[in-house]
Amino acid sequence: MTKTNLSEEERGVLEQFVVPFFHLEKRFPLLPGKNDRAVEAGLIGLSESQVSAFRENMENNAKQAALELLKEEEIINLIDKLPFDGSETIVAFGDSSIEDDQGWFNILRYVLDISVENARFNFVNSGISYNTTTDALRRLDRDVLVHEPDWVFISLGTFDAQRLNIAPDRTLVPLSETWENLATVQQVITEEIENPLVWITPTPVITELQAEHALHDFTIDSRDLSSVTEIISGKTGGIVDPKAIRMGENEPKAWNYLGDGLHPSLSGHLNTAREVLRTLAEIGSKTRA
Repeated sequence: MTKTNLSEEERGVLEQFVVPFFHLEKRFPLLPGKNDRAVEAGLIGLSESQVSAFRENMENNAKQAALELLKEEEIINLIDKLPFDGSETIVAFGDSSIEDDQGWFNILRYVLDISVENARFNFVNSGISYNTTTDALRRLDRDVLVHEPDWVFISLGTFDAQRLNIAPDRTLVPLSETWENLATVQQVITEEIENPLVWITPTPVITELQAEHALHDFTIDSRDLSSVTEIISGKTGGIVDPKAIRMGENEPKAWNYLGDGLHPSLSGHLNTAREVLRTLAEIGSKTRA
């Protein structure tokens, strides 16, 4: 049953934490109704028009963020150094930070489509929220290789570091398994593409905000996440923000997150998009040298 009269609290939860991170066709690719907005809306408990309005708002936010980036002199200078001719297929593979409708990948998509001459990119968002590296590895063929990408961006590892409330003495995925999963992802993809992988380090978390948030049955400890970041920062290819300081140099700033202290806000995603562009420009400069 759909609900049309939402309280302010309900609207906020659905708009921030449900709709941006739920795309039916990603979770159930064989479902006949996977591309039916009415089916998706019914599962969420909203009307089709409400879901469409939420998604349109997120898209507008991402586009506006891209336009703000393109006002920065540094970003304009970086555009000329990017290793693209405008015809590439670019796949982003990972978890919530990619699936988010107003996430950094959508911001980057607008930046490139607006700024690259004769742009005819094929952008593929293969992010599924809360995916661990194990979850992602299972769908690597279906969601990455099948698209025959020229470039692959990888944002994984955050949800490996979960400590479930019912079992707080261990991380959901052992660090050794995280290392092995990411190594396999790297091996499989690099056998298929010529360009270097682009790795996005996990954003830090604000543990205090997580603990206060009722939507999660887990917490993520900064020390656990730092270990994952070290693995990713040691990879070959482009490493986005290897010290994971883009959300605040001394400590993560609350305004870069949603209220759960875990998922980036629009300003947090803007920081990541900026760092991705810097990393891509570095790759482009090396390619031309």
